[in-house]
Amino acid sequence: MDSSVTSVTSTSSTERSATATATAPPTVSVPGPATPYQGDIARYWDGEARPVNLRLGDVDGLYHHHYGIGDVDRAALGDPEDSESEKKLIAELHRLESAQADALLDHLGAISSDDTLVDAGCGRGGSMVMAHQRFGCKVEGVTLSAKQADFANRRAQELRIQDHVRARVCNMLATPFGTGEAAASWNNESSMYVDLQDLFAEHSRILEVGGRYVTITGCWNPRYGQPSKWVSQINAHFECNIHSRREYLRAMADNRLVPQAVVDLTPATLPYWELRATSSLVTGIEEAFINSYKDGSFQYVLIAADRV
Repeated sequence: MDSSVTSVTSTSSTERSATATATAPPTVSVPGPATPYQGDIARYWDGEARPVNLRLGDVDGLYHHHYGIGDVDRAALGDPEDSESEKKLIAELHRLESAQADALLDHLGAISSDDTLVDAGCGRGGSMVMAHQRFGCKVEGVTLSAKQADFANRRAQELRIQDHVRARVCNMLATPFGTGEAAASWNNESSMYVDLQDLFAEHSRILEVGGRYVTITGCWNPRYGQPSKWVSQINAHFECNIHSRREYLRAMADNRLVPQAVVDLTPATLPYWELRATSSLVTGIEEAFINSYKDGSFQYVLIAADRV
C-alpha cells in the first residue's frame, strides 16, 4: 500500500480547484449512450449535486454515493443544543456510510497488491480509494457520468494514487476490461439501473475463475407480493428499476456466479435513515426508505458470489 494514502485528508473546494488546474488529469473519453435510458441516467448523475453526498464526503475526502449501516454513536452526536451538533451529525452519517463500504470490502476475500478490482457504478470514487488503501491494488471504476469520473480522477490525483485508481465513462454492461482480468468486482447500490442478466454476464466475463463478486443493494421483497408504493416512490426519485432478491439470485445462477453469503442488512441500515431524517440534508425520500424497511416490502442486502 502506498504510504501516501494511509489516511484520507479532506480538501477544500478552493484547494481542489487549484490542484486540478496545476495537475489536471486528461479529460475522460465520453462515448455516446447505447440507449436513450442510459443517456437519461448520465444526465441525471451529471446534474446531481446533493449536499447529502458532497457534505458527507467533505468530512474526510471520501465521497460516496451509498447509504450507511451500523448503530448510531449517540455519544459522538453530543448535545443537540450544541452549536456543533449538525456538524457532528453529518460526521456520524459519513462514518456509517464508510462502514457500509468496509462491509463490502470485507467480503471480497483475499486480494493481493497485484490484483485488479472493478467498481461498476463507481460514483465519485470513495469505495475505490478505500479498496486501494486496504489492498494496495489497482482499482478500475466505471460510470455513465463524466462529471463523476472527472471528480473521482481528480481526487485520486490529489491523493497521488492515480496510477492505481481510475474512473472511466462507460456502460457497466460492456466494459473495456479483458476476460478474466479482475480478481474481484462489485456493484454498490448501482445494479438497479441495469438488466441483471446482462450485468452478471459481464461480471462473469471479466472475473477470473474463483474471483469474487459482491453487491450491496436495495431490493423489493417477493414475500410482500409486489413492489410496494414506497418502492415505487424510490424508483421514481432515482429514475431506477429496483429488482427483487429472487431476481438477483436467479440471474447470478444463470451466469456462473455462486452465492457464498447472503446478508440481510435491513436492520443495520435503518438507524442511518432515521438519523438522516433528522438532519438538514433530507431529500424527501427518507420516509419511503424508513416505511418500506419497517413494513417488510423493501430489503437491504449484501450478496457475495464466486465465479465458477
